[in-house]
Amino acid sequence: MNIFNIIGPVMIGPSSSHTAGACRIGRVVNKLAGDARIVRVCIQLSGSFARTYQGHGTDRAILAGILGYYSWSEELRDSMRIAAERGLSYEFVPEDIPGTHPNTARVYYECDNGKQGMVEGASIGGGNIQITNIDGMEVNFTGDNNTLLILHLDRPGVIAAVTHLMYEKYGDLNIGNFRLSRKEKGGEALMMLELDQMPPESVIEDLNNIKNVERAILIRALG
Repeated sequence: MNIFNIIGPVMIGPSSSHTAGACRIGRVVNKLAGDARIVRVCIQLSGSFARTYQGHGTDRAILAGILGYYSWSEELRDSMRIAAERGLSYEFVPEDIPGTHPNTARVYYECDNGKQGMVEGASIGGGNIQITNIDGMEVNFTGDNNTLLILHLDRPGVIAAVTHLMYEKYGDLNIGNFRLSRKEKGGEALMMLELDQMPPESVIEDLNNIKNVERAILIRALG
């Protein structure tokens, strides 16, 4: 445990769970969009998020994260105005999501290039988050570490090719956590690798060149 776990995150807003954590969930959406511009979001808020999101600034915070700002960014207060200026259409839908943490948000997003996606995450206290679902596939990461997400077809040899590449070319990177999720046998699957170090940019190109890998994404450790 470090000092920030004790005193809480640097932030604007009244609640580390309802504002700082919400902003970090939004930042995951921002990073998944990559270079594409997000033009539309539907944000489902469950549990205490749904009951207090306006008073605690959860709505402004999660929008700020989607726009790429941090929990301490001055722009967080004006994120709704900034979203309107950038042409980002948004709506908040209070909705009970069964079996989830009380501070859960599910974000459906659409980009200007037609890409669509979904991120589900929870703010678990002290500004910390847990991302539990991406595009209908179960994941489990916090954003505290550099994380590789590798969307691929569930075919024999893909996992071996990825692990071989990481060993042969990027052996100085330590994998702290590995998880595999898939919607159905033979369909789309998602590999998640949490790394103790920041990988070089070349790792994304190398991963994308592996047969049956559809897209590799690096989510840098969140601020």
